[in-house]
Amino acid sequence: MFEKYTDAQTFARIREYDSVTAMWQDKVAEFGGVVAIEDAGERYTYARIDEEVASLRGVLLAKGIKKGDCVGVFAPNSFAFVRAYLAVVTAGAVAVLLPPHLDETTVFGCSLKFSLKALVVADELRAKTAFAAEKNPRLTLIGCGETGDPAPAVPAAGEDGCAVLFTGGTTGKSKGALLSHRAVMAGTRNGCYGIRKVFGLRYLLVLPLTHVFGLIRNLMTSLYTGSTLFICRNNKDMFKDIAVFRPDILVLVPALAEMALGLSKQFGRNMLGDSLKTIICGAAFVPPYLIAEYKKLGVSLFPGYGLTESANLVSGNAETETKPDSVGYPYPGQELMIVDGELWLKGTNMMSGYVGDEEENRAAYSDGWFRTGDLVRMDEDGFLYIVGRIKEVIVLSTGENISPAEIENKFDSHPAVQDCLVYAKTENGKELLVLEVLPRRSELAKADAADKEAYLKEELNKINQTLPSFARVSRIIIRETDFKRSPSMKILRNGQ
Repeated sequence: MFEKYTDAQTFARIREYDSVTAMWQDKVAEFGGVVAIEDAGERYTYARIDEEVASLRGVLLAKGIKKGDCVGVFAPNSFAFVRAYLAVVTAGAVAVLLPPHLDETTVFGCSLKFSLKALVVADELRAKTAFAAEKNPRLTLIGCGETGDPAPAVPAAGEDGCAVLFTGGTTGKSKGALLSHRAVMAGTRNGCYGIRKVFGLRYLLVLPLTHVFGLIRNLMTSLYTGSTLFICRNNKDMFKDIAVFRPDILVLVPALAEMALGLSKQFGRNMLGDSLKTIICGAAFVPPYLIAEYKKLGVSLFPGYGLTESANLVSGNAETETKPDSVGYPYPGQELMIVDGELWLKGTNMMSGYVGDEEENRAAYSDGWFRTGDLVRMDEDGFLYIVGRIKEVIVLSTGENISPAEIENKFDSHPAVQDCLVYAKTENGKELLVLEVLPRRSELAKADAADKEAYLKEELNKINQTLPSFARVSRIIIRETDFKRSPSMKILRNGQ
């Protein structure tokens, strides 16, 4: 399915690795003199990174870190993070990736929950580790910049633990998903499928490296393909960095893609840089509007679908012309089953389980299948469509079950709707379905109507009338401000 999107020679270079360690050693040998990372004015070749990683790996081993130990990585997006992550993983340990916004109490809690033997920390976050160091004497603190005698990499098998990443926690408590080396490499390899030019690209990083989308599709796929990754330290500098670095591919969530599109329309195509050709977009619903509008600018935007538990990538859509509302065709190495509308998965890309959460593990699996919680449908060509989330289903007093995401997708189809949220509320003893809409102001301005808000509500009511009577909204609210969002830019349903 994916082979047709690249030439035969390029496709043959996409090979399987059993571990990050084996992949990294291969890529250093192949791309040694190529610049892999640009950060804060510094350029790091694959060979230089390997030397830096070996030095920090020497520190870890000298501190008594052994194969299978859990070691925290606590750093913002930076070369320091990349160095720490690769050093921990190639030392045979499991990298527990702690988001930099965590407070000192949560850092301490994580040190206990994941039985951290050490915590590799950036200087700017050191103050947040003092409480953990005081209360957990078994925890060794190591600076991201520490150096030691270079140590060789510790071989890893596919089933060995590689990294722990937190799930988003937008619909429940946050959990740590353990990804094996094989799972990380399956996700990384899948990131190479579906676009014509795969190797030697210029990536810009704006997504958090502690999020699976940023780690796998942005960092790991970049390293795998001999590409160069420019690290944007502050998202407010994103367009300034684009002008300097001139990336030809971006990995974005829809909210960032929307913002970039709006600014490009306001200030010109050059806001995206004259080299940009491709955007990989996911982590939330991707409106077909974005695909169509970016095409007008000469940029191909490809939606996809994935989970932390699946090492990010489950499916990718390279057929946006004919199936713009699909999340794509499933990547190889997986088995898929749809049970009562819910997607169940097995495969080499799947997590080993939630760390320290046996109750959550029991709830997540059925007969060896991982239950995604996502409601989907599949068309006759095998392309997936997301219908909603089981946990978000609204059960009305009439007994009808409603997937708010399915309704939202209907309203999202209107060009003047940037984002929307459907929820139930009780008012004066009466049950209501409410629709809140964040309008796409650039499109709304084109409407030939004096009262733009009244026009939009009229348009939304037309869509509303096409829904089953029990699924129609009773109230429409036009928002002036954005929704509250998670760090990965998903709308927080409990924070409308």
